[in-house]
Amino acid sequence: MMQHVTRAIAPNEKLPVVKCEVAQILKSRAYTPQQAQLVANHQTEHNALATQIAFAAGLRAHELLTIARLDERSPDKRPTADTKWLGRTGEFYTVIGKGGLCRTVLIPTALAHQLESRRYSAPKVRVDRGVNYLSRYNLAGGSAWSSSFTQASKRAIYRSSGAHGLRHSYAQQRMAELQKSGLSRLAALETVSQEMGHFRPEITEVYLR
Repeated sequence: MMQHVTRAIAPNEKLPVVKCEVAQILKSRAYTPQQAQLVANHQTEHNALATQIAFAAGLRAHELLTIARLDERSPDKRPTADTKWLGRTGEFYTVIGKGGLCRTVLIPTALAHQLESRRYSAPKVRVDRGVNYLSRYNLAGGSAWSSSFTQASKRAIYRSSGAHGLRHSYAQQRMAELQKSGLSRLAALETVSQEMGHFRPEITEVYLR
């Protein structure tokens, strides 16, 4: 336009590239415990339990469909820090995460009891985004739960960072807990990385914005 219409610059002339000198501010996707509970309050019981478990254990949407007891499925062998779940109590389960990694997760006892009350008499195949998952519990998960969470979040707190924001919440809360207990930031980061099933601690950094 400046070359051919207003002729403010010559045909072969280019405008200088201006780069912003202000660092980009990336908005946090995390929810506070109060916000997460408000969202759950605006969901059906089926979806609300999934939201509470995802928040408490840092689970991905599809991982909710894969929960199994330790006596049913053993986790993959990976380096494990002695500080995993330091300061937290509950019941251990396994889930299948990204890349097929089977890892241990810790679900608070009260939520574990609710989960067990929804146990199928026999595992069922459930399909989410074209992938088959063997589910042992009548628990919401996958894209259907994620959609429910988004809609409930908009009703409850007038915004939504998506259900994946619950993993951001988990990462930030655990980092705060572990550093308060005396761990260095590096040790806390490695611990949280293992709890969340990340292959490198650097990935966890994204969740701490």
